[in-house]
Amino acid sequence: MAVTTYSYEPDYAVPPGWVIEEHLQSQRLSHAEFARRCGRSAKLISEIIAGKAPIEPKTALQFERVLGLDASIWLGIEARYQLHKVREVEAQETKKRASWIKAFPVKELVNRGILDKPASDAEATSKLLAFFSVGSVNAWHAKYEEMSVAYRHSPSFQSDKPALATWLRLGELEAQRQECGDYNEAQFKRTLKDIRGLTQRPVEQALEEAQQLCNEAGVAFVLVKPFPRTALSGAAWWLTPRKAVIELSGRHKTDDHLWFSLFHEAAHVLLHSKKQVFIDWMKSNEEIADVESEANLWASNFLIPHGDWKQLVATSLYSEMAVRRFAEEQGIAPSIIVGRLQHEGRVSWQTPLNRLKIRMEWKATP
Repeated sequence: MAVTTYSYEPDYAVPPGWVIEEHLQSQRLSHAEFARRCGRSAKLISEIIAGKAPIEPKTALQFERVLGLDASIWLGIEARYQLHKVREVEAQETKKRASWIKAFPVKELVNRGILDKPASDAEATSKLLAFFSVGSVNAWHAKYEEMSVAYRHSPSFQSDKPALATWLRLGELEAQRQECGDYNEAQFKRTLKDIRGLTQRPVEQALEEAQQLCNEAGVAFVLVKPFPRTALSGAAWWLTPRKAVIELSGRHKTDDHLWFSLFHEAAHVLLHSKKQVFIDWMKSNEEIADVESEANLWASNFLIPHGDWKQLVATSLYSEMAVRRFAEEQGIAPSIIVGRLQHEGRVSWQTPLNRLKIRMEWKATP
């Protein structure tokens, strides 16, 4: 008959200092006298008793001679205590790791083919750290708690930090793959004029051409499907001093929002510091709000010059024919006109003019 054996692993360990104190009390020895008999300093003995210094083999032999307890027993007590402390640390790290992992859209990354399905929390941790190119969970916090990103975000939503960091990391990886020339501000401004005209073309074709034009001007242009807890439209930052990044989510799934987001993020590239940090949970910061407003105003006036817009709204005529005519005069998609009319409250969000907007859907691939 097979015999089943079990290993005994108690969830506690007696500190060596407790055992030393018991023996000193039973033999009526003070710390100072015990140190003198061992030939060791009073400071070392105090640190061993307090658990701040370990019992080493030479010290264990001295304890054996003075207290009469075999050196191997002292070393065993010390080893069990040190092992218990390591296990406690490991248990705490495991809990932290599991909590950290759960905050990320790991399942979604697997579904998109970004990560292979992890078999354990330890493997998931390893894969996430490699994905973010950091060596530890603490290193991740140090890098991503203060993200140097300026992005447009709906004030009605709050993004989940890990999901947002994951979305940004996907954008960063794609931006690294795009071959770009050195950033040229004058060329980028010309590029934006060309992209403004591209808004009249089929969206997929226009986006491909827009990416190529941006790359030539030193700007990586990236589209990344948003995660469920990333309620944002776009992001802009500098990958290197010579390469800017514009990342869009397309979360509203209409061409007018997509194009406005592109020009809003372009404003950050053109107008604002390469080192500033703008994140959505800092919306109450007046300086950040001012910069976001400046980017909105720049994008609005670039797409539709202020004087031309004033002439349109002065008529208060917003029929489909009028919108189409005005869009043709401006050389932009009519959906952009509709989106701005809605944003300013001049037509309802349920207006029949919505038929001028192009609906977009993400493909099955990432």
